[in-house]
Amino acid sequence: MQRRTRLFAAGPVMGLAAAALGLALSGLSTAARADGEIKIGEINSYSALPSFTDPYRKGWQLAVEEINAAGGIKGKKLVVISKDDNGKPADAVTAANELVASEGVAMISGTFFSNIGLAVSDFAKQKKVFFLAGEPLTDAVTMASGNRYTFRLRPSNYMQAAMLADEAAKLPAKRWATVAPNYEYGQSAVAVFKALLSKKRPDIQWVSEQWPPQGKIDAGPVVQALAADKPEAILNVTFGPDLVKFVREGNTRGLFKDRAVVSFLTGEPEYLDPLKDETPEGWIVTGYPWYDIKTPEHAAFLKAYQAKYNDYPRLGSVVGYELIKSAAAILAKADSSDADKLIAAAEGIKLASPFGEITYRKEDHQSTLGAYVGKTSVKDGKGVMVGSVYRDGADFLPSLEEVAKVRPKD
Repeated sequence: MQRRTRLFAAGPVMGLAAAALGLALSGLSTAARADGEIKIGEINSYSALPSFTDPYRKGWQLAVEEINAAGGIKGKKLVVISKDDNGKPADAVTAANELVASEGVAMISGTFFSNIGLAVSDFAKQKKVFFLAGEPLTDAVTMASGNRYTFRLRPSNYMQAAMLADEAAKLPAKRWATVAPNYEYGQSAVAVFKALLSKKRPDIQWVSEQWPPQGKIDAGPVVQALAADKPEAILNVTFGPDLVKFVREGNTRGLFKDRAVVSFLTGEPEYLDPLKDETPEGWIVTGYPWYDIKTPEHAAFLKAYQAKYNDYPRLGSVVGYELIKSAAAILAKADSSDADKLIAAAEGIKLASPFGEITYRKEDHQSTLGAYVGKTSVKDGKGVMVGSVYRDGADFLPSLEEVAKVRPKD
């Protein structure tokens, strides 16, 4: 599936810092801007995980519309050529190759699943193509498998684990169990959370690990196995339909009664909304409480998104929106689609986002976009986040010493 997006809306725009792109200057000078256009390739798992990728697509489409309404990138209209990777790394690499070889895009962007993000990152390294990853969270993207051609927007597993570990360390629980999907993202999330929490709390014991296959959890046996090990707290990394099954079975069997649960991503509307009144009370989660964010930057984004779609944004909406805004800012600063010039422009760049100013760190190409941390609750029959606080990603980045130990030298 391929979508060629051409959005040239006119009139006032509710975008973030559109003027900062310097849109009135002359255009770039490569094949990627033929016919007065600048083309960006975008790849994602649209058919595999629509709960996240549908709002994500709406977010980047809004960004394209705003950019082009403000004059494009240095006078060139922005075109996003989108492809579905079907949740398969091989399909993603095929799509990336088509985007570069046939479409002549200036850069590749997107991807959701961590194993797919790593595959496209390796393609970018081999082909010397700039890759701006949106969603894949495994630390390997910017650490052990990092390369000079790959940058990432979302806060990594390390960053979100550090945010959650700060709260988990305050719990009296000593016996911990984990449940996570058995692929790169889940494995990475569990490993880094265990390391960070154990450092803060050397008295903790890890008594059980459950590794259901991604998208195919058999929740009954998983819940039964967790309960049998009698943990005092549980780390959950399941998401999407797996999370719904896990929560439903856990509620039925009383797994969460008098147990603390710390959970990656569960506070994101994509994953919280389907739980409805089955949402457990008091889980410590990362997420996106769009209804409680009162900053001017988010208010502008929310107003524009609701005006276009008559719907509220999900976390995917923010990721898609900021991904293309970041890409446009990098292209404008580079004044070229040459990969080396794009890299130089992206390293250390500062730009606006719905969550405030972010930076792409030079040393590891990780952005400082943060996340909200709070607790789950039920309001009017729906799952919500309460008591949420924004954690600036800049405060939770791995140290430069840690990066230097594992990141390959370019």
